[in-house]
Amino acid sequence: MGTPVITKAKIAERLIESILTAKLRPGERLGEQDIADLFQVSRTLVREALMHLQTRGFVEVRPRVGWYVAEPSFDEARETYAARRVVEPGMLRDAGKPLQATLKRLRKHIADEREAIASGDAAARSWLLADFHICLAECLGNRFLTSMMVDLSARTTLVSELYQSKTEAKVFNDDHAAIVEALAEGDNARAEQLMIAHIDALASRLDESLVGRGGARNRLRSILAPEDPASSK
Repeated sequence: MGTPVITKAKIAERLIESILTAKLRPGERLGEQDIADLFQVSRTLVREALMHLQTRGFVEVRPRVGWYVAEPSFDEARETYAARRVVEPGMLRDAGKPLQATLKRLRKHIADEREAIASGDAAARSWLLADFHICLAECLGNRFLTSMMVDLSARTTLVSELYQSKTEAKVFNDDHAAIVEALAEGDNARAEQLMIAHIDALASRLDESLVGRGGARNRLRSILAPEDPASSK
């Protein structure tokens, strides 16, 4: 097998994944040359990927300084949850009763969340709790909503890094489980109301005074370095 072709979409995807797992944090610098070296591609390709992410609101360019992971304002944080409050309950309202294979996948996802929470694996916990909403959209079979949920979930992760504490993981895992069980019973109205309550609970934890925790760190090499093909054999 030949070496996989690295495209701007692949670079953008890796950056989004790193935001979803909270490995790339708000305000972190994204050096074009660093990323180009990691993926062994041109800076032009990296710049195109970053420009694409800029249009989606995930990175920003600072004149004469460079590219950075976006730092949503507090108003943008509230707007993120307002958007989710419209999109996700509506997605459940029109879902119908999921197939058993779909329910099995969602329950497995919830079990994985629970395991990550119990183990204290912060990266896995962050990824899985955010990915549940993407997984749900995928399971309900709407690729446009799935794409939208990728963006909303990644933006929510940035918002969480800036404006929320991280003490409610088990509660939110329980919320996910309740939503899935309501769908399993064919009670879409209850699933919809549970999702609204879940999103409202997340939004209620926004705290503008928490902004600035931790600070940005340049950890691109450990975060984004492509896997060594030899190590996966």
